[in-house]
Amino acid sequence: MKFRTDPATIRGSIAPVVTPFTDEGAVDHDSLRGLIRWQLESGSHGISLGGSTGEPSAQTTAERIAALRTAVDEIGDRVPFLPGTGSHKLDETLEITAAAQELGADAALVITPYYARPTQEALYQWYATVAREFPGLPLVAYNVPSRTAVDIAPETVRRLYTDFDNFVGVKETTKDFEHFSRVLHACGRDLLVWSGIELLCLPLLALGGAGFVSAVANLAPTAVARMYELWEAGESDAARDLHYRLHPLVDLLFVETNPAPAKWVLEQQGRIASGWVRPPLTSPTEDGLARIRTLLAEGGDLTQQL
Repeated sequence: MKFRTDPATIRGSIAPVVTPFTDEGAVDHDSLRGLIRWQLESGSHGISLGGSTGEPSAQTTAERIAALRTAVDEIGDRVPFLPGTGSHKLDETLEITAAAQELGADAALVITPYYARPTQEALYQWYATVAREFPGLPLVAYNVPSRTAVDIAPETVRRLYTDFDNFVGVKETTKDFEHFSRVLHACGRDLLVWSGIELLCLPLLALGGAGFVSAVANLAPTAVARMYELWEAGESDAARDLHYRLHPLVDLLFVETNPAPAKWVLEQQGRIASGWVRPPLTSPTEDGLARIRTLLAEGGDLTQQL
Protein backbone atom coordinates (compact mmCIF):
# COMPACT_ATOMS: atom_id res chain seq x y z
CA MET A 1 0.00 0.00 0.00
CA LYS A 2 3.00 2.26 -0.54
CA PHE A 3 1.11 4.45 -3.02
CA ARG A 4 -2.22 4.57 -1.18
CA THR A 5 -1.41 7.75 0.73
CA ASP A 6 -0.41 9.59 -2.46
CA PRO A 7 -2.68 8.43 -5.29
CA ALA A 8 -1.32 11.16 -7.58
CA THR A 9 1.72 8.90 -8.00
CA ILE A 10 -0.43 6.25 -9.72
CA ARG A 11 0.46 7.30 -13.24
CA GLY A 12 1.60 5.93 -16.55
CA SER A 13 0.72 2.56 -18.01
CA ILE A 14 -1.36 0.57 -15.52
CA ALA A 15 -1.57 -2.85 -17.17
CA PRO A 16 -5.02 -4.51 -16.86
CA VAL A 17 -3.85 -8.11 -16.90
CA VAL A 18 -6.07 -10.95 -18.04
CA THR A 19 -7.16 -13.61 -15.57
CA PRO A 20 -5.68 -16.89 -16.83
CA PHE A 21 -7.74 -20.05 -16.54
CA THR A 22 -6.79 -23.68 -16.98
CA ASP A 23 -8.27 -25.75 -19.82
CA GLU A 24 -10.75 -26.99 -17.23
CA GLY A 25 -11.79 -23.42 -16.40
CA ALA A 26 -10.21 -22.89 -12.97
CA VAL A 27 -8.25 -19.73 -12.17
CA ASP A 28 -4.59 -20.41 -13.00
CA HIS A 29 -2.66 -18.65 -10.25
CA ASP A 30 0.75 -19.80 -11.52
CA SER A 31 0.14 -18.23 -14.92
CA LEU A 32 -1.17 -15.08 -13.23
CA ARG A 33 2.04 -14.77 -11.26
CA GLY A 34 4.05 -15.21 -14.44
CA LEU A 35 2.07 -12.52 -16.25
CA ILE A 36 2.59 -10.05 -13.43
CA ARG A 37 6.33 -10.77 -13.30
CA TRP A 38 6.53 -10.19 -17.05
CA GLN A 39 4.65 -6.92 -16.75
CA LEU A 40 7.02 -5.68 -14.06
CA GLU A 41 10.08 -6.76 -16.01
CA SER A 42 8.68 -5.02 -19.09
CA GLY A 43 8.37 -1.65 -17.39
CA SER A 44 4.64 -1.31 -16.70
CA HIS A 45 4.08 1.46 -14.17
CA GLY A 46 1.29 -0.33 -12.32
CA ILE A 47 -0.96 -3.38 -12.35
CA SER A 48 -4.72 -3.71 -12.47
CA LEU A 49 -6.71 -6.92 -12.19
CA GLY A 50 -10.43 -7.52 -12.33
CA GLY A 51 -11.46 -4.94 -14.89
CA SER A 52 -13.31 -5.98 -18.06
CA THR A 53 -10.20 -7.65 -19.51
CA GLY A 54 -10.03 -9.86 -16.40
CA GLU A 55 -13.52 -11.40 -16.91
CA PRO A 56 -14.75 -10.48 -13.41
CA SER A 57 -18.43 -11.09 -14.13
CA ALA A 58 -17.64 -14.73 -14.93
CA GLN A 59 -15.98 -15.32 -11.56
CA THR A 60 -17.24 -15.83 -8.04
CA THR A 61 -16.47 -13.30 -5.35
CA ALA A 62 -14.15 -15.82 -3.70
CA GLU A 63 -12.25 -16.38 -6.95
CA ARG A 64 -11.80 -12.66 -7.49
CA ILE A 65 -10.48 -12.13 -3.96
CA ALA A 66 -8.10 -15.10 -4.28
CA ALA A 67 -6.72 -13.62 -7.51
CA LEU A 68 -6.21 -10.28 -5.76
CA ARG A 69 -4.26 -12.06 -3.05
CA THR A 70 -1.98 -13.66 -5.63
CA ALA A 71 -1.43 -10.33 -7.38
CA VAL A 72 -0.60 -8.47 -4.17
CA ASP A 73 1.85 -11.19 -3.16
CA GLU A 74 3.63 -10.93 -6.51
CA ILE A 75 3.63 -7.13 -6.80
CA GLY A 76 4.60 -6.17 -3.28
CA ASP A 77 5.29 -2.44 -3.21
CA ARG A 78 7.16 -2.31 -6.50
CA VAL A 79 4.41 -0.54 -8.44
CA PRO A 80 0.87 0.64 -7.66
CA PHE A 81 -1.88 -1.99 -7.61
CA LEU A 82 -5.27 -0.72 -8.81
CA PRO A 83 -7.66 -3.70 -8.83
CA GLY A 84 -11.20 -3.71 -10.13
CA THR A 85 -13.49 -4.38 -7.19
CA GLY A 86 -16.91 -3.46 -8.55
CA SER A 87 -19.95 -5.51 -9.45
CA HIS A 88 -23.58 -4.95 -10.38
CA LYS A 89 -24.40 -5.83 -6.76
CA LEU A 90 -23.55 -3.49 -3.91
CA ASP A 91 -22.85 -6.22 -1.36
CA GLU A 92 -20.32 -7.88 -3.68
CA THR A 93 -18.71 -4.53 -4.45
CA LEU A 94 -18.30 -3.79 -0.75
CA GLU A 95 -16.97 -7.28 -0.02
CA ILE A 96 -14.35 -7.24 -2.77
CA THR A 97 -13.35 -3.65 -2.04
CA ALA A 98 -12.92 -4.52 1.65
CA ALA A 99 -10.68 -7.44 0.68
CA ALA A 100 -8.63 -5.22 -1.63
CA GLN A 101 -8.16 -2.70 1.15
CA GLU A 102 -7.12 -5.35 3.65
CA LEU A 103 -4.71 -6.97 1.20
CA GLY A 104 -2.95 -3.67 0.58
CA ALA A 105 -4.25 -2.38 -2.77
CA ASP A 106 -3.27 1.21 -3.46
CA ALA A 107 -6.67 2.19 -4.86
CA ALA A 108 -9.88 0.48 -5.98
CA LEU A 109 -11.34 0.68 -9.48
CA VAL A 110 -15.13 0.52 -9.14
CA ILE A 111 -17.19 -0.05 -12.28
CA THR A 112 -20.53 1.65 -12.78
CA PRO A 113 -23.20 -0.97 -11.94
CA TYR A 114 -24.14 -2.67 -15.16
CA TYR A 115 -27.46 -3.78 -16.65
CA ALA A 116 -29.67 -1.81 -14.24
CA ARG A 117 -29.06 1.54 -16.00
CA PRO A 118 -29.18 3.70 -12.83
CA THR A 119 -29.82 7.44 -13.00
CA GLN A 120 -27.06 9.96 -12.29
CA GLU A 121 -28.42 10.44 -8.77
CA ALA A 122 -28.38 6.68 -8.25
CA LEU A 123 -24.78 6.53 -9.49
CA TYR A 124 -23.85 9.31 -7.08
CA GLN A 125 -25.45 7.40 -4.19
CA TRP A 126 -23.71 4.16 -5.24
CA TYR A 127 -20.24 5.69 -5.24
CA ALA A 128 -20.98 7.76 -2.14
CA THR A 129 -21.82 4.56 -0.28
CA VAL A 130 -18.51 2.97 -1.27
CA ALA A 131 -16.58 6.14 -0.46
CA ARG A 132 -18.11 6.39 3.02
CA GLU A 133 -17.44 2.71 3.70
CA PHE A 134 -13.72 2.98 2.85
CA PRO A 135 -12.59 6.52 3.74
CA GLY A 136 -8.91 5.57 3.76
CA LEU A 137 -8.89 3.91 0.33
CA PRO A 138 -8.59 5.97 -2.87
CA LEU A 139 -11.49 5.21 -5.20
CA VAL A 140 -11.55 5.45 -8.98
CA ALA A 141 -14.78 5.25 -10.95
CA TYR A 142 -14.63 2.96 -13.97
CA ASN A 143 -16.80 4.37 -16.75
CA VAL A 144 -17.33 1.90 -19.60
CA PRO A 145 -20.76 2.59 -21.13
CA SER A 146 -20.31 0.11 -23.99
CA ARG A 147 -20.41 -2.70 -21.41
CA THR A 148 -22.60 -1.25 -18.65
CA ALA A 149 -25.25 0.69 -20.62
CA VAL A 150 -24.76 3.71 -18.35
CA ASP A 151 -22.43 6.70 -18.66
CA ILE A 152 -21.36 8.57 -15.54
CA ALA A 153 -21.73 12.27 -16.35
CA PRO A 154 -18.99 14.86 -15.76
CA GLU A 155 -21.23 16.64 -13.27
CA THR A 156 -21.68 13.43 -11.26
CA VAL A 157 -17.92 12.92 -11.21
CA ARG A 158 -17.55 16.54 -10.05
CA ARG A 159 -20.02 16.00 -7.18
CA LEU A 160 -18.18 12.92 -6.00
CA TYR A 161 -14.76 14.55 -6.33
CA THR A 162 -16.00 17.56 -4.36
CA ASP A 163 -17.79 15.61 -1.63
CA PHE A 164 -15.32 12.81 -0.91
CA ASP A 165 -11.59 13.19 -0.33
CA ASN A 166 -10.99 9.56 -1.23
CA PHE A 167 -12.72 9.82 -4.61
CA VAL A 168 -9.63 10.61 -6.66
CA GLY A 169 -10.27 9.80 -10.29
CA VAL A 170 -11.96 8.03 -13.14
CA LYS A 171 -10.97 5.52 -15.79
CA GLU A 172 -12.76 6.69 -18.91
CA THR A 173 -13.49 3.95 -21.41
CA THR A 174 -15.59 5.92 -23.83
CA LYS A 175 -14.83 6.84 -27.42
CA ASP A 176 -16.40 10.24 -26.86
CA PHE A 177 -13.16 12.18 -26.44
CA GLU A 178 -15.08 15.34 -25.66
CA HIS A 179 -16.25 13.56 -22.50
CA PHE A 180 -12.62 13.34 -21.26
CA SER A 181 -12.22 17.10 -21.62
CA ARG A 182 -15.52 17.89 -19.95
CA VAL A 183 -14.68 15.71 -16.94
CA LEU A 184 -11.34 17.46 -16.44
CA HIS A 185 -12.93 20.87 -17.01
CA ALA A 186 -15.67 20.16 -14.46
CA CYS A 187 -13.34 18.80 -11.78
CA GLY A 188 -10.04 20.56 -12.40
CA ARG A 189 -6.86 18.99 -13.58
CA ASP A 190 -5.95 17.52 -10.20
CA LEU A 191 -8.54 14.82 -10.90
CA LEU A 192 -6.75 11.67 -12.03
CA VAL A 193 -8.08 10.48 -15.38
CA TRP A 194 -6.88 7.35 -17.14
CA SER A 195 -7.92 6.26 -20.62
CA GLY A 196 -9.26 2.76 -21.18
CA ILE A 197 -9.60 3.32 -24.92
CA GLU A 198 -6.37 2.26 -26.60
CA LEU A 199 -6.29 4.83 -29.38
CA LEU A 200 -7.16 7.66 -26.99
CA CYS A 201 -4.35 6.89 -24.51
CA LEU A 202 -1.81 9.23 -26.04
CA PRO A 203 -4.29 12.03 -26.86
CA LEU A 204 -5.50 12.07 -23.23
CA LEU A 205 -2.01 13.01 -22.04
CA ALA A 206 -2.29 16.26 -23.97
CA LEU A 207 -5.33 17.14 -21.84
CA GLY A 208 -3.52 16.39 -18.60
CA GLY A 209 -4.47 12.74 -18.12
CA ALA A 210 -2.65 10.60 -15.57
CA GLY A 211 -2.03 7.72 -17.97
CA PHE A 212 -3.89 4.72 -19.25
CA VAL A 213 -5.29 1.33 -18.31
CA SER A 214 -4.96 -0.19 -21.76
CA ALA A 215 -5.65 -3.82 -22.65
CA VAL A 216 -2.93 -3.73 -25.33
CA ALA A 217 -0.40 -3.70 -22.48
CA ASN A 218 -1.20 -7.41 -22.18
CA LEU A 219 0.59 -7.93 -25.49
CA ALA A 220 3.09 -5.06 -25.70
CA PRO A 221 3.75 -3.83 -22.15
CA THR A 222 7.11 -2.25 -22.88
CA ALA A 223 5.83 -0.30 -25.88
CA VAL A 224 2.79 1.02 -24.00
CA ALA A 225 4.87 2.07 -20.99
CA ARG A 226 7.50 3.61 -23.24
CA MET A 227 4.87 5.65 -25.07
CA TYR A 228 3.95 7.32 -21.78
CA GLU A 229 7.58 7.88 -20.83
CA LEU A 230 8.43 9.44 -24.18
CA TRP A 231 5.51 11.86 -23.91
CA GLU A 232 6.50 12.85 -20.38
CA ALA A 233 10.07 13.42 -21.57
CA GLY A 234 8.86 15.78 -24.27
CA GLU A 235 9.65 13.36 -27.09
CA SER A 236 6.23 13.66 -28.67
CA ASP A 237 7.24 12.49 -32.16
CA ALA A 238 8.65 9.23 -30.78
CA ALA A 239 5.54 8.76 -28.62
CA ARG A 240 3.32 9.25 -31.67
CA ASP A 241 5.41 6.73 -33.59
CA LEU A 242 4.66 4.08 -30.97
CA HIS A 243 0.99 5.08 -30.93
CA TYR A 244 0.68 4.33 -34.65
CA ARG A 245 2.84 1.22 -34.51
CA LEU A 246 0.45 -0.18 -31.88
CA HIS A 247 -2.57 0.08 -34.22
CA PRO A 248 -2.42 -3.56 -35.48
CA LEU A 249 -2.29 -4.92 -31.94
CA VAL A 250 -5.17 -2.69 -30.88
CA ASP A 251 -7.23 -4.02 -33.80
CA LEU A 252 -6.20 -7.57 -32.85
CA LEU A 253 -7.64 -7.19 -29.35
CA PHE A 254 -11.12 -6.60 -30.72
CA VAL A 255 -11.28 -9.04 -33.65
CA GLU A 256 -13.63 -10.87 -31.30
CA THR A 257 -14.67 -9.99 -27.77
CA ASN A 258 -11.79 -8.96 -25.51
CA PRO A 259 -9.95 -10.77 -23.89
CA ALA A 260 -10.29 -13.88 -26.08
CA PRO A 261 -7.87 -12.71 -28.82
CA ALA A 262 -5.26 -11.52 -26.31
CA LYS A 263 -5.45 -14.77 -24.37
CA TRP A 264 -4.96 -16.78 -27.56
CA VAL A 265 -1.80 -14.81 -28.36
CA LEU A 266 -0.48 -15.13 -24.81
CA GLU A 267 -0.97 -18.89 -24.95
CA GLN A 268 0.83 -19.13 -28.30
CA GLN A 269 3.72 -17.18 -26.83
CA GLY A 270 3.88 -19.46 -23.79
CA ARG A 271 3.04 -16.70 -21.33
CA ILE A 272 -0.04 -18.50 -20.01
CA ALA A 273 -0.81 -22.22 -19.98
CA SER A 274 -4.22 -21.86 -21.65
CA GLY A 275 -6.14 -19.25 -23.60
CA TRP A 276 -9.44 -20.45 -22.14
CA VAL A 277 -12.14 -17.83 -21.62
CA ARG A 278 -15.21 -18.48 -19.53
CA PRO A 279 -18.76 -18.46 -20.91
CA PRO A 280 -20.47 -16.48 -22.24
CA LEU A 281 -17.24 -15.76 -24.14
CA THR A 282 -15.66 -18.29 -26.46
CA SER A 283 -12.19 -18.76 -27.85
CA PRO A 284 -11.64 -17.13 -31.27
CA THR A 285 -13.28 -18.72 -34.29
CA GLU A 286 -11.27 -19.88 -37.29
CA ASP A 287 -12.16 -16.72 -39.19
CA GLY A 288 -11.14 -14.68 -36.17
CA LEU A 289 -7.85 -16.53 -35.86
CA ALA A 290 -7.00 -15.80 -39.49
CA ARG A 291 -7.45 -12.09 -38.86
CA ILE A 292 -5.55 -12.29 -35.56
CA ARG A 293 -2.58 -13.94 -37.27
CA THR A 294 -2.51 -11.25 -39.95
CA LEU A 295 -2.52 -8.44 -37.41
CA LEU A 296 0.06 -10.20 -35.27
CA ALA A 297 2.35 -10.38 -38.28
CA GLU A 298 1.97 -6.61 -38.69
CA GLY A 299 2.51 -5.57 -35.09
CA GLY A 300 4.01 -8.57 -33.37
CA ASP A 301 7.47 -7.00 -33.08
CA LEU A 302 6.08 -4.84 -30.30
CA THR A 303 5.22 -7.90 -28.24
CA GLN A 304 8.94 -8.21 -27.60
CA GLN A 305 10.71 -5.85 -25.20
CA LEU A 306 12.07 -2.76 -27.01
